[in-house]
Amino acid sequence: MAKRLVFLILLALPLLKAGAAEMSEARDLGIPIKGVSWVRLHAGKTADGAPSLLATMSQTNGGLFVIDIDLDTGHCTQFAVQDRKNSSFSTATFRSLQTGILYIGSAWDGHLHQFDPARPGKGIEDLGPIAKGVTFPTGINESQDGAIWIGSYPGANLTKFEPKSKIFTSFGRMDESEQYLYPLAGDDGSLAALVRVVRPHLVAIDPKTGVHREVGPSITDTLDKSQFLRFFKGTDRRLYLDSHTGKYRIEGTLLVSVKHLPEPMAGIHAAGEHRYQNPLVMPGGWQAHLMDDGGGKGSGAPRRILLSNTDPLVASRILNLDWVGGGSNVHVIELGPDGMLYGSSYLPNLLYRASLDGSKLDHLGQHTFAAGQAYSVTSLDEKVYLASYPQARLSVYDPKRPLSFGIEAGDNPRDLGRLDDVGYRPNAMIASPDGKLWIGSGPDYGLMGGTLAWYNPKTEQKASHRAIVPDMSPSSLLWLPESEKLLVGMSIEAGTGATITKFDGAFALWDPKTDSLDWSGDFGIEGLADVTSLALAGDGLVYALIGRGDHVVSAGAPEIAPRIALIDAKSRTLVSSAWLPDEFGPLSWHGSYSLRTGPGGIVYGATGYCIFRIEPGTCQVERIWQRDQPEMRSGAWRTALSPNAIDIVGPIVGNEFYFATGWLLRSITLPE
Repeated sequence: MAKRLVFLILLALPLLKAGAAEMSEARDLGIPIKGVSWVRLHAGKTADGAPSLLATMSQTNGGLFVIDIDLDTGHCTQFAVQDRKNSSFSTATFRSLQTGILYIGSAWDGHLHQFDPARPGKGIEDLGPIAKGVTFPTGINESQDGAIWIGSYPGANLTKFEPKSKIFTSFGRMDESEQYLYPLAGDDGSLAALVRVVRPHLVAIDPKTGVHREVGPSITDTLDKSQFLRFFKGTDRRLYLDSHTGKYRIEGTLLVSVKHLPEPMAGIHAAGEHRYQNPLVMPGGWQAHLMDDGGGKGSGAPRRILLSNTDPLVASRILNLDWVGGGSNVHVIELGPDGMLYGSSYLPNLLYRASLDGSKLDHLGQHTFAAGQAYSVTSLDEKVYLASYPQARLSVYDPKRPLSFGIEAGDNPRDLGRLDDVGYRPNAMIASPDGKLWIGSGPDYGLMGGTLAWYNPKTEQKASHRAIVPDMSPSSLLWLPESEKLLVGMSIEAGTGATITKFDGAFALWDPKTDSLDWSGDFGIEGLADVTSLALAGDGLVYALIGRGDHVVSAGAPEIAPRIALIDAKSRTLVSSAWLPDEFGPLSWHGSYSLRTGPGGIVYGATGYCIFRIEPGTCQVERIWQRDQPEMRSGAWRTALSPNAIDIVGPIVGNEFYFATGWLLRSITLPE
């Protein structure tokens, strides 16, 4: 009985100790980046026939907005979305060729909005939710009768919106397994949509009933570059498909072979891409082009527009824009070789540098052609390396040299490109003592099995290994000095759009000398979820944070509470484990990079609203900072709904624990 009582007391220790330390107040260090993403120019004309140029821009602090650009001065009249917290990203946009009204689909709330430049006093009007369950509009187009057709994620959903009645009609799924849909409407009454991403193909749709059928070829292997589908609306205002098997025209719900294809029609979005196929020529022969939009990805801090004219005798002009940004979410924070903090923002992916006290915040600009965000950062040989989504592109910045972004050897920052054709979300990156960078990535959209890759900056040699544990992706990396091996935490993460088929994570030991798998398994942990963070615990032991993020849950995996495990990597055994207390916030799970080593070798961790420390040699945890949690919805971390959320976990420097809440860089002082 006495032994059982002692055992129960030990089990309760994490709960009894939670909240024992005096909590510090967080300090706000500032907003490192004020950029924009999903930037698109929308050319047209006013009601009286004058040239008109609008642009949509997205941001996390303040939501998406529209600017009406003065073609003489570049001055921007700015219009904010109504719901500035939830309508963050203008993921699908289309300016009507019939009315000049700009339609905007917003993520992550799945609403449709409109902006009528003829009635600027009404601002951006929220027309309401597109359809039940829709969070991310993917494409918008217009049929000849004025109806607006919207493709959305998830569920490859098709919705019709009628501007006069303001009525939405959802036709539901256009494919039973895919998630992404990009519709186009022909002036002959035809309607079709490109379906992505696991097996891209085309569906022809009856616009009256929504009845649909797959037509034409599909891409059976997305890594085979010889397979392609190019779906577009031609200058004759009909729908066409160019493909690896031939050229076709959509006629009703049929696909008819043709010998020749017309040019794409101006003012219509390229299906499956985030750009207009051809720029629209405004009255007076003017065309507009963004000059600094993140390498053509519509992301960054664009300030210049080139106005050119179809008349070669009319001189081109450059407009300087004066839009005002609110702030971009910080996506990663690490300590650089010069004692400064480095990282990138989230949509747009811009490099920043900050002093430890926040007195110096430097916006260093573009560091890669990957427009999303850096997922991991590390330092090697006095340089800062970043690995970014999409394409898991590697880039490098030398703090001692002047800024000059590019891809050549003398550029700084320099985009080094991809290490393989599969890696897409570079979850973890570390440097090994032999001078190599190791990157663990989730796979491209629709694929299973991520990659473990390495790169040697001195020799520029590289190698990549896919699915070192079948159907899994590396999610965390740790160098083991005793065995000189790489410990890899594995996740069941698949490429977005793919369905997860297994629910148990794994560990792997990788031998850098032979560049091969030494061992994989679960260390005896039953019901092992994703291994999202690793930290040395001393005496050859390792702490692992185990849980499941919302991106994995949304792909079909069941939710699971987070826990701490103490493992012996040498004997490949579990020493102990414990679930984190409920009040630490399992629903606000963070995970990535959450275990950090602090003063005295003590390991600290974080969830979405709590910072805790682990008693050495045990899995007992002590809460040192926590604030109230709001009710959370799926994807809430993207917009930092709470002023206290720990969206990104940074390093511990001295006794300061760095993290980010949305667009704010912050820190707390660890208790003695």
